[in-house]
Amino acid sequence: MSINHRTKTVIGAIAGDVIGSVFEWNNNRSVEFPLFENESRFTDDSVLTMAVLDCILNDKDFKTAIRTYGSEYPNRGYGGKFKEWLEELSFLPYNSFGNGSAMRVSAVGFAFNNLEEVLEVAKQSADVTHNHPEGIKGAQATAAAIFLAKTGKTKAEIKSYVETTFQYNLDESLDSIRPNYKFNETCQGSVPQAIRAFLESTDYENAIRLAISIGGDSDTIACITGGIAAAFYKEIPDEIIEGVVQRLPQEFIDLLNQFEEKFN
Repeated sequence: MSINHRTKTVIGAIAGDVIGSVFEWNNNRSVEFPLFENESRFTDDSVLTMAVLDCILNDKDFKTAIRTYGSEYPNRGYGGKFKEWLEELSFLPYNSFGNGSAMRVSAVGFAFNNLEEVLEVAKQSADVTHNHPEGIKGAQATAAAIFLAKTGKTKAEIKSYVETTFQYNLDESLDSIRPNYKFNETCQGSVPQAIRAFLESTDYENAIRLAISIGGDSDTIACITGGIAAAFYKEIPDEIIEGVVQRLPQEFIDLLNQFEEKFN
């Protein structure tokens, strides 16, 4: 397996998922932990991130691709409602405001060249399952933060835009969140915290460590943070990329390389 080491886009989100995978049900409240363990693996966050990436890269339908990827990569930690949706014939969205819409959206922020298009495609990617206003908002806020980060906006500008547009409170520090933060898989209960982890970070690795340090839905929070941090810092340590690549199927690696060639 090999990956283009110029890759600095969507793999930032996937790395957050893989690194956070061992902490979702065994929270760590510190920035001190090994980045990779024997049990580290890609979860539903990565699978559905790749589904959205494939849609953008190859002009596929979101609904069909998300369902296909979910079926081809079972037992990766999908939520109960999503698993039911995979089995249903109707293909109807289920009004979710879970953070699944935000965890899978990073490719949208990297691929498009104007904010209006980013917001619209993020909505489309969410709508197929997470059509609740909060589910759509979580996807849009994440994609917008990635777009603003990749286009050179400062952290202050990103924070201001997200707060003004989506009414998320990004003032609460991680130190104040950490002691009482509990598992919360809603967009409104995890996306602001993930963005705050990025805002407090000093580099990509530090962003991932901060995201995991608050506990909760660690793989998803780190996935969201990781996409924004990759867009902003434009530098991911080679050892992180290598640690992730060895845990991914070749199909994912090939698509990541193709996406990088087209959109980076």
